[in-house]
Amino acid sequence: MAKILIVEDEKSISDELAILLQNAGYDTAVIEDFADTEAQIKKTMPDLVLLDIGLPGQDGYRICTELRKTSQIPVIFVTSRNTSMDELRALSLGGDDFISKPYDLPILLARIQALLRRSGQAEKDILTVNGLTLSLPNWEIEHNGQRADITKNEAKILSCLMKTPGKIVSRSDLIEYLWDNQVYIDDNTLSVNVTRLRGKLNNIGLPDYVKTKRGLGYKI
Repeated sequence: MAKILIVEDEKSISDELAILLQNAGYDTAVIEDFADTEAQIKKTMPDLVLLDIGLPGQDGYRICTELRKTSQIPVIFVTSRNTSMDELRALSLGGDDFISKPYDLPILLARIQALLRRSGQAEKDILTVNGLTLSLPNWEIEHNGQRADITKNEAKILSCLMKTPGKIVSRSDLIEYLWDNQVYIDDNTLSVNVTRLRGKLNNIGLPDYVKTKRGLGYKI
């Protein structure tokens, strides 16, 4: 399930769009505080961003420009601006597509699907990092021919770490990631999930795959 982040300051529009996308089978998140939008986009780790131009603080152009310095997350500008110059600027700054409001929902969904396909979203369902393969559709891990089933929470924790290999992911970020996906766990439950996941990794020959950085979080 692809995760789509909506960056839109008109709440009625963002709420409606979130419902429409959820009904279409997508996981959604919405930015509500625009104090540091770029950092929130990276923290949410979406598969695609729907980005308005007229936003509080930094506009969508500036956000896309800064985002492109460190990330290739697909970005579709969805905006009330509709001139050819607006579209040209959006695309030249790193936007992948441009749709003017009011948009036709089937067209928007088709553009999203096409962009996710081009960006390899289907391949993201199977992650392979440092000798471990994670199958998200099957909730299964494999190493050197040895396989183990894992739970949905364990798969989400592992996929979060595998998408940022070598980087520390804080405990609070992991908890928030699971909360965004409508699965609430507290700090102690996270520890239990990580311990069980490590046991399963050990059973297939990867005892030290998930490393603890005391006081900071986890990394692989």
